[in-house]
Amino acid sequence: MKNILRASVAHTAIALLQFAAVAPGIASAATKQSPAPASSKFSQQRLHRIDEVLDRYVQEQRIAGAVLLVLRDGTPIYQRAAGWSDREAQRPMQMNTIFRIASQTKALTSVVALSLAEEGKLSVGNEVSQYIPTFANTTVAVSEGDKVAIVPAKRPIRLHDLLTHTAGISYGTQPSVARLYEEKQLGPAAGHGWYLADKDEPVCDSMTRLGTLPFITQPGETFIYGYNIDIVGCIAERASGIPLDELIRKRITEPLHLTDTQFFLPPGQRDRLATVYASTDGKAVRAAEGAKGQGHYIDGPRRDFAGGAGLLSTAQDYARFLEMIRNDGMLDGVRILSPRSVALMHTNLIGSRYAQDGLGFGYGFETVEKYGAKGMESAGSYGWGGAYGSTYFVDPQERLVAVFMIQLMPNDTDIREKITTLIYQALE
Repeated sequence: MKNILRASVAHTAIALLQFAAVAPGIASAATKQSPAPASSKFSQQRLHRIDEVLDRYVQEQRIAGAVLLVLRDGTPIYQRAAGWSDREAQRPMQMNTIFRIASQTKALTSVVALSLAEEGKLSVGNEVSQYIPTFANTTVAVSEGDKVAIVPAKRPIRLHDLLTHTAGISYGTQPSVARLYEEKQLGPAAGHGWYLADKDEPVCDSMTRLGTLPFITQPGETFIYGYNIDIVGCIAERASGIPLDELIRKRITEPLHLTDTQFFLPPGQRDRLATVYASTDGKAVRAAEGAKGQGHYIDGPRRDFAGGAGLLSTAQDYARFLEMIRNDGMLDGVRILSPRSVALMHTNLIGSRYAQDGLGFGYGFETVEKYGAKGMESAGSYGWGGAYGSTYFVDPQERLVAVFMIQLMPNDTDIREKITTLIYQALE
């Protein structure tokens, strides 16, 4: 049983050769010139602790399966596919298994927007209403006891507000606005709020309706997680005249050779898409069909390119994307973004408006401002995750990129936090 669960190679010389064949170019990426960190190597013995934890969580059926890929200086120091991509069909997890990455999409859409800004096609200071007219006179829902008052926004929402999630825009599931959002086929009518893959319309149609709805706080006041980057995706389309899926393909995935990163999966590849499970009484149970489960990523309308949560990808593809970010916007001699724009993505641009002490947020990533604010991650690290349970981080000090992929929604386990600790405890 244990051999079956180890449905991939681990961190061995053979594994490195297999990885290089699947994802050429990561190991050859030019790295930033910086002093070597105090931690100079990984303990192979301690890395085996990750195997033990992954196997235990699979055997206890707390997860069905997972993929973990850790790079240092662009070279894999750990890679493992554990358990099952589809437990009921006895289909093993593989390193090239495809996952719904949900909010990990936001970083790619942010890169697209910043690349358009570098070409003068838009500016982060632009008002959203310049591209979506319904945002010209936005409103805010203010709770007053048992009543909700709808008041005008104090100022226009700008692209900067969207990129930093400080526009006051949620996913519309709060009781004060949920009914209004549901009537517009958003909020509770969109899965858990963020799900748009079943919409038979372009993303700008969805976002145009959103502009008529009240938001949760005044623009610029606080960090509110919601449809912000979906709006950015629409703005990118209108500023360029090109659909978002094509923008991401031409500006990111094709230049970086990310062959498995896309909004919808060809039907012939359905066996490569991991099954979604849900934590139920401590066990991972196969999720139902539909917006809150398996989704419409193969057989759906394939029209709404949700820049905030719509992409599919693999651990290998996403690690290459992050390696480009770690290398100041360049990988294998191909420049995707300028170093100054990349710095905006992992610099805290909202000060203390982010709720968690010691953390911040930039144009795409949560940032670690001090050691200990997020476990063992170094100050200067950055990352995020997705609603289906995936997570990732980049640690410039240790020259690390880590991508952990699962499909568990809701995820009541602590495995994401444990995986990060297990990576760092192996540093010597």
